[in-house]
This record gives sequence, structure tokens and C-alpha cells, in this order.
Amino acid sequence: MRLTPEHVDSIKAIAATLLGPDARVTLFGSRVDDTRRGGDIDLMFETNAHIEHPAELICRLHAKLIGALGDRRIDILLRHATTPPAPVFEVAQRTGVLL
Repeated sequence: MRLTPEHVDSIKAIAATLLGPDARVTLFGSRVDDTRRGGDIDLMFETNAHIEHPAELICRLHAKLIGALGDRRIDILLRHATTPPAPVFEVAQRTGVLL
């Protein structure tokens, strides 16, 4: 996994702050593979809570992540209580690493 321990701690803290202490974060995509270089940071945030305004929350997550990790390309998936099933969530969960 190509994230520093400090970055992992920051990501988890942001998830807990914005989604609650039971939030889960999965890193997926190229950053999971230690043999690759570069690439964006693909993160799936999950909570069992219902999110009233998911787009707004994704923007808040992105802003906090840029503040903590620096100006990087970050892709965010948000899965909450009423998110309909989609293949991208299954792929992220199957190929990713829980932080």
C-alpha cells in the first residue's frame, strides 16, 4: 500500500470526524499495488448512517483530504445506508485494503 502511516491516520481521522466513529475507509486502485508508481488516491468511505446530502459530504471529505494530504488527485466513493448497489463498490471492496 502506497500511503504513509501518517496519511492513513489522517484519512481515518477525517472519516471519523465527518461520518462518525464507525466509518470505514478502503483504499483501492493503483495505490494498493506497491510495485506501481504514481496514480491518484482512490478511497471508498462507508457508513451505516443515512446521509441526507451525499454530494455535499463528498465535497467536505475532499476538502479535508486535500488539506491533510496536500494537493493530490483523490477519487472518493461514498457508500451509506441508502446507496443503491453498484459494481464499483463491489470492486473497491474486493480489491481494496481496509485502512
